[in-house]
Amino acid sequence: MISKQQLHELFEYKDGVLYWKVSRSNRIKIGQKAGSISQDKRERININRKLLLTHRIIFAMHHDYWPQYVDHIDNDKSNNKIENLRATTVHQNQWNRKLGCQNKSGIKGVSFDKNRNKWVAEIRNNNKKIFLGRFNSIADAEKTVKIARQQVHGEFARDF
Repeated sequence: MISKQQLHELFEYKDGVLYWKVSRSNRIKIGQKAGSISQDKRERININRKLLLTHRIIFAMHHDYWPQYVDHIDNDKSNNKIENLRATTVHQNQWNRKLGCQNKSGIKGVSFDKNRNKWVAEIRNNNKKIFLGRFNSIADAEKTVKIARQQVHGEFARDF
């Protein structure tokens, strides 16, 4: 991978944005914002014919290593400020995900069991479901899942 020194030779970092320090082609001008936006709304930069995600470059520039995953703490893919980036595992990165679009209860980890007419609370930890119980009220299921998520996921817990 590219070293911290090489990254600092190529880019200037200002408030979550990278700017070119060198002109590497006719299309790139010194001082120009580096990169483009991908279909999944993440910024990326082509370096030596390899597309790298901007948030990973910024993390490596500041910490001198390339972690397996880099997480946006606030879940905003366009916020690449170093204060908003942290190294994670694949599981920690998943714990910080937003509420899925297929969720019908509006609460992460809570679903309705039609057969038993109860609310089900469960969370995931390292690809395993942890069943937390069935509840008569959605409020009780929500409270239980939030407490469990905080205990198991810690700083990576996201309730919404």
